[in-house]
Amino acid sequence: MKRRHLFITFEGVEKSGKSTHIKNVEKFLLQRNLKVKSFREPGSTKIGEKIRRLLLTPENDMHPFTEFLLYAAARAQFVKEVLSKALKTYDVVLSDRFYDSTLVYQGYALGLGLKEIKPIVEFLSFYIKPDLTFILDSRPEETLAGARKKDRIERRSLEFHRRVRKGYLLLAKMEPERIKIVRRRSKEEVEKEIISYIERLI
Repeated sequence: MKRRHLFITFEGVEKSGKSTHIKNVEKFLLQRNLKVKSFREPGSTKIGEKIRRLLLTPENDMHPFTEFLLYAAARAQFVKEVLSKALKTYDVVLSDRFYDSTLVYQGYALGLGLKEIKPIVEFLSFYIKPDLTFILDSRPEETLAGARKKDRIERRSLEFHRRVRKGYLLLAKMEPERIKIVRRRSKEEVEKEIISYIERLI
């Protein structure tokens, strides 16, 4: 590898296939004898998983600022408890979401403001930044259409999810070197494109 300890994140609207492609990437990297660790956000710690349930339970109505701070708290615990150590131990660390999600969901789609919350998001992420971020770009009306059981975030209006998508595309324009947009196509085509980007770092 050109350098060790890569941090790669996967982002996108709800049901965009992040977990599926993380598993595929993990398999690809393990076949090349690399040490790999995968996480999900919010979660990956005892406290983080409790906060996750609080955030996603449909009955829990909360103010956007409360939601933002809960995500930030879960991330701070995640970074300090497991991520910092993993980045020193594994060749590649994969995460299903990281701070870009907060910028987009709470900062852009909920209207708290990208510029306003970005310093807080970076501070509570302890200034750890992904080396590479994939946005699995999909139209929310397609990804959410077949979902039977929806969590608190998934139940939000289609307009909200469209703003989420728009927010991700905006971030990609702001950081084109780090953030790569992968358009919705067949599973095999998407996997091939993701792997091609990762191979450039290996």
